[in-house]
Amino acid sequence: MYKNYTITDTIRIPPADIGTNLKKTILENAKKVYEGVLDEDMGVVVTVTGVEKIGDGKIVPGDGAAYYATDIKVLMYKPMLHELVEGEISDVTEFGAFIKTGPLEGLIHVSQIMDDYINYDAKLPGFVGKETKRKLTTKDVVKARIVTVSLKGTISSSKIGLTMRQEGLGKSDWIKIEKKPTKKATEKDKKKELKKWNRTKHAEVVDMFLKKVATYALFVVQIHSQHSGEDTQ
Repeated sequence: MYKNYTITDTIRIPPADIGTNLKKTILENAKKVYEGVLDEDMGVVVTVTGVEKIGDGKIVPGDGAAYYATDIKVLMYKPMLHELVEGEISDVTEFGAFIKTGPLEGLIHVSQIMDDYINYDAKLPGFVGKETKRKLTTKDVVKARIVTVSLKGTISSSKIGLTMRQEGLGKSDWIKIEKKPTKKATEKDKKKELKKWNRTKHAEVVDMFLKKVATYALFVVQIHSQHSGEDTQ
């Protein structure tokens, strides 16, 4: 998830940059200091987007640089549990595929790539589904869901786990393939329901016919009994 923040900090302007465009110089130096920095609570600084309030500059004896208290606007990214992300596969290894999500890189473990038995093909390099024949390799654009997040100190020390074993996730052509069987299954279900309805109606007609036959047979027996009684008298 991306969010904008305003940070108040003191930015150092080297002696060589004193006298230049102050706001531009502070912005450039703030970018060098902040971009790529990770905070475990707020996430990673993607970029410094602007400089707002600038205080009076102070020169520290023996340094020669000027220091300015400044309000800095930054764009930050923090991966959230269950967040849906879309990104490019940056690398594939035997144990899974790596995906870029914002400034971070997450791992889609081999067990979370697809609902199929898959084989690792070092020639691609990538994975191939045994039954579906789906392929996953570098540069593929996929949708995945974040299932684990561990932010620790630096980008390289942080870990993100993702899955593509949910409906609507993975490559776009996988999703199109999934939709086709669903349509066929629906048509099949309709035919099945129609046959069931026909059998039910047939059974009802037969039952009604048998009841009428039974009623008629009872009527005939009663008439025959009455005639037999008259003949005896």
